[in-house]
Amino acid sequence: MIRVVLPFHLRNLARVEGEVRVCVDDPPTLGAVLDALEAAYPTLRGTIRDHQTRSRRPFLRFFACQEDLSFEAMEATLPEAVIRGIEPFLVVGAIAGG
Repeated sequence: MIRVVLPFHLRNLARVEGEVRVCVDDPPTLGAVLDALEAAYPTLRGTIRDHQTRSRRPFLRFFACQEDLSFEAMEATLPEAVIRGIEPFLVVGAIAGG
């Protein structure tokens, strides 16, 4: 099971509180987590990734183990701590500042 932390607006859309857990087949990749998340919560389809290109939406970022995974390939394997459930996979709304 992969622990996933969603930003507030996506939690509201999916009607969940706190972190969610998704079951991912081997190999546990970034794309597999997003596929499982969209399968478990159909209302999130198209909110995290574009429907056609399957690429990350511009104002969302992915983090795990204090690393930015936003620009990793969807086939990239997740860090071991995320796979074991020690650390969560974070979907974070991008913040602009000045």
